Amino acid sequence: MPLTRFTALGLCLVIAIVSGVYIPQAWAVPLFVASLWFSLVGLYDLAQPLHSVRRNYPLIGRLRWFFEEIRPAIRQYLIEADNDETPFSRSQRSLVYSRAKNQSSDRAFGTLVDVYREGYEFIAHSTRPAPIADPATFRTSIGGQDGAEPYMASIFNISAMSFGALSANAILALNKGAKLGGFAHDTGEGAISPYHREHGGDLIWEIGSGYFGCRTADGRFDPGRFADQAAVPQVKMIEIKLSQGAKPGHGGILPGAKVTAEIAATRGVPVDQDCISPARHTEFSTPIELVTFLAQLRRLAKGKPVGMKLCIGQPWEFMGIVKAMRETGLHPDFIVVDGAEGGTGAAPVEFADNLGMPMREGLLFTHNTLVGAGLRSKIKIGAAGKIVSAFDMAAVLALGADWTNAGRGFMFALGCIQSLSCHTNRCPVGVATQDPMRQRALVVPDKAERVHNFHRNTMNALAEMIAAAGLCHPSQLGPHHLVRRVSLTEIRLFSQLHMFLEEGELLSGSHDRDFYSAAWKLARADSFEMAV
Repeated sequence: MPLTRFTALGLCLVIAIVSGVYIPQAWAVPLFVASLWFSLVGLYDLAQPLHSVRRNYPLIGRLRWFFEEIRPAIRQYLIEADNDETPFSRSQRSLVYSRAKNQSSDRAFGTLVDVYREGYEFIAHSTRPAPIADPATFRTSIGGQDGAEPYMASIFNISAMSFGALSANAILALNKGAKLGGFAHDTGEGAISPYHREHGGDLIWEIGSGYFGCRTADGRFDPGRFADQAAVPQVKMIEIKLSQGAKPGHGGILPGAKVTAEIAATRGVPVDQDCISPARHTEFSTPIELVTFLAQLRRLAKGKPVGMKLCIGQPWEFMGIVKAMRETGLHPDFIVVDGAEGGTGAAPVEFADNLGMPMREGLLFTHNTLVGAGLRSKIKIGAAGKIVSAFDMAAVLALGADWTNAGRGFMFALGCIQSLSCHTNRCPVGVATQDPMRQRALVVPDKAERVHNFHRNTMNALAEMIAAAGLCHPSQLGPHHLVRRVSLTEIRLFSQLHMFLEEGELLSGSHDRDFYSAAWKLARADSFEMAV
């Protein structure tokens, strides 16, 4: 039995010896070369000190790594069920693909979803459906403080994805699609590249802790460079990123080997040097300093809407920011709530799996806190985190969001196949790579149309859904329109499942709700630390 471990190596050695004897004959040459090569590999496996499996099973032990390499693809294409989410199910991806290609997404013979499983969600329809509204009217007004022009944003936009994380062709296709469909494209924190500008689609300029595109040589914020960029007509809103859902509280690094001249010029950093995004901002250290910084940005941007994006973490910290708004009279035009289920090119496993608040809970907390502090009518809320369908949008709009953002959904529209290789620079479809040969696979005109189609068809589906619920506009959606199954025999309205604060409740102290009241008492406007 022990000898079977070396059978493959022994067989190769025998074939090499036998074929070597007959080497003058033509048939023996390729057999000798092949068997000799395998024999040498097997002998190396036998001697190498790093892998125990290969020392005990030379040659055949290598099959372990081969099967590990192909396992994700085999699982995705042959084994995975339609509704297995890893992280997006085949059904979700197929929906995006069909809508991006302008193909029918209708389904025959009924739902594949178990409507009696716990957690199943649906919209309660009306006996008197409303006429289907024009999705072009599904917009929300953001900004407009001090008489400035507000931005009429689509309620479905492209979430933050930087040039550098995505290829040049991907950025070109996303922005052209946004231009065709009249919706916004968030730049991500990697600054505004020439590829964002080429087609003229509306931009939301995201600024992270590295202040890329508006930084000094030592990495601090540069007001002059910011004002120049913010003045570009294509830039419709400015968004300060406090944290990212997939890796909240974690900085980032783009290795120097990947900092090309093009990326360096876009971000304002040296070529071939590590590009660092610190875990925290240097321009503010307290809630009051944060809202003051946001007000400074709005002045420099000549009144354009300015807001912030964050994944909710310690509740008293966000409440401290809200208290700072009340104390100073300064507030952002919008807040984007990013969920812990959000995507990224790469994140530590523990951060992706076990850090940060999921989007729905974060959204509800943000909405409730602003309502309880009497500020909700002044601040719009966006939500991001695994949005791919009209129902995904409806669910978060019902919980308090004014609009939604999608990142990976629009990546699927570009042709992403969820190969989970974003961090390797070997994206098989040219979306998440800087390799010129790989990204040429992404044909910009074709994929821009698909981005546009996905947006248009998803908005059409939303229009049909809300009409069935008797509504004329998504802003009319409320928690009483959505239902969740909580057991085999019981369903509940979202309005029954979740707590909703009343206007000004946190200020008046008229109610003593354990969680919100306790967190509000811990919040400080002058510090992110808890009050003692």
